[in-house]
Amino acid sequence: MMALTLGSAAVSAAAESTESTESNILLPEMYDITWSIVIVAIIGVVFYRFALPRFQAVLDERTALIQGGIAKAEEAQQAADAALAEQQVLLAEARADAARVREDARDEGKAIVADHRTKAAEEAARITETAHRQIEAERQAAAVSLRSDVGTLATELASKIVGESLADSARQSRVVDRFLDELEAAQGVVSTSKGA
Repeated sequence: MMALTLGSAAVSAAAESTESTESNILLPEMYDITWSIVIVAIIGVVFYRFALPRFQAVLDERTALIQGGIAKAEEAQQAADAALAEQQVLLAEARADAARVREDARDEGKAIVADHRTKAAEEAARITETAHRQIEAERQAAAVSLRSDVGTLATELASKIVGESLADSARQSRVVDRFLDELEAAQGVVSTSKGA
């Protein structure tokens, strides 16, 4: 019987353990829940007291750094925009100055060319006047030389034709002058008839 009692005790223990395991499957024991709540509360208090403020401080520092970086970037952008505008103004002024310098150089070049043309015209007129004077002097010298040479030849020729000597210089000079005057008059008539 004892064996029977032992067997029935084992079966009843097995039945109780089956019932208790069936109720414990979804719900842990009460002491587990209690200790879990206590530990979570301690961890929560420690996290809230120590870790959360540190995280918050790090996040605040990063936020401040980011906002400072954004502010610096905005300032740098404004400075760059101002520098760009200033450079554009300077570039426009430089272009205007370059255009003015080019215009001044053109005007100066035109003035220099006009000055050189005037000087060249004056020099040409002076050279022409000098050439005319020289030609006139040479013509007069040739006329004087021609008068004396023609006079001598005419006197000799007239002496041979007339048969008497025309050695008198006054007479010789009058004959030569009359001959040349007649010659010049004949040339004037010929040139007037050619011009008509």
